[in-house]
Amino acid sequence: FVKEGKLLEAEKLYEEMIKRSIDPNIVTYSSLINGFCMQSRLDEAKQMFDLMVSKDCLPNVVTYSTLINGFCKSKRVEDGMSLFREMSQRGLVGNTVTYNTLIQGFFQAGDCESAQQVFKHMVSCGVPSDIWTYNILLDGLCKNGEIEKALVIFQDLQKSEMELDIFTYNIIIEGMCKAG
Repeated sequence: FVKEGKLLEAEKLYEEMIKRSIDPNIVTYSSLINGFCMQSRLDEAKQMFDLMVSKDCLPNVVTYSTLINGFCKSKRVEDGMSLFREMSQRGLVGNTVTYNTLIQGFFQAGDCESAQQVFKHMVSCGVPSDIWTYNILLDGLCKNGEIEKALVIFQDLQKSEMELDIFTYNIIIEGMCKAG
């Protein structure tokens, strides 16, 4: 239901489960949280997240990443970072998607320093980066006037085993053209 944009129907089914004394599980909660995030209903997503925790249904990395993504897309990157810290305190390690989301969120907020710190943390934790990670990094640096840093990373990528894609080249070409 949620993926088809039928969040209202999904909420009704959730309420029916509760009335029938059927305990929701991590899939139930995560699906509803995702639905709320997709509709930018972040306060309700966070309430559902908190309810989930209060019912001893512990969120996993996917649940955290979903809510972090919702916060970042709504320009509430500090709330996303707060959740990331909470996740880490619970012993969960963010995955590539979690880190990519935070890096992009900080760049979109114009906070290049925090974006780069999150990337460094990702590397130091041994979380694998992918071409999306680097495209986010390059795009964020270029759009925030850090073309020289972007070019250094791009040149390192050219020498690496990382398979570059059309987006990588377009980001650098556009960044160079805008820089003059």
